[in-house]
Amino acid sequence: MAATTPEPAFWDALGWHPSPGQRDQLVELQGLLQSWNERVNLTRLVNGDDFWIGQVFDSLWPLAGELQSANEPQHWIDVGTGGGFPGLAVAIALPQSKVTLLDSVGRKTAAVEAMASSLGLADRVRVRTERIETTGRDHNFRGSFDRAVARAVAAAPVVAEYLVPLLKTDGQALLYRGQWNDTDAVPFNRALRQLQARLMEVQHRQLPCDRGTRHLLRVQPNGPCPRSYPRAVGTPSRDPLGG
Repeated sequence: MAATTPEPAFWDALGWHPSPGQRDQLVELQGLLQSWNERVNLTRLVNGDDFWIGQVFDSLWPLAGELQSANEPQHWIDVGTGGGFPGLAVAIALPQSKVTLLDSVGRKTAAVEAMASSLGLADRVRVRTERIETTGRDHNFRGSFDRAVARAVAAAPVVAEYLVPLLKTDGQALLYRGQWNDTDAVPFNRALRQLQARLMEVQHRQLPCDRGTRHLLRVQPNGPCPRSYPRAVGTPSRDPLGG
């Protein structure tokens, strides 16, 4: 299916208008994703509104502040990037930022790395094939990022244990969620206390075209994350913090 650009109202709703070059990159990304998805099962959200709303809009809507200061260099990491979202959309929208895309599935990271190269992003996008528990204990990555993000990866306390150890002391973890309520917040806040972090803000948004409700949890460290986190591979998901 041919890639097409959404109407101006789409960008108005998002609150961000890409440059012509960025718009071309997003259109090219859709075509690349469609092509790679025929060989590697990356995502079902590749055509029409599935791509533009389910991938691009859903990746960028929480980033109003970051998009307004797009010329500020930052270092991002997308944990569990899968088919490359939200990380590739972030790399296109924030042209001064460097983005690390992490996933443990080699066939996915190979596809994402090829897409990043085709888009001309190879100098700013690094792709890593590894479990996050291992990366979080690597001194080359731990405490190194301004923003750590994850979308559709695991329960919120588990994701927090993945992301918080990666942050600089003034960094933020961005947890993309579907539904969220006060009951969810109880174990999550307990987990954050163990990680020496706090919940700064909960953003929520209705996606266009009745595509559902989304939430974004912004988390900031209170200080250095205790060295005991993240725990060994598989432990965060088997025994979530805050339970």
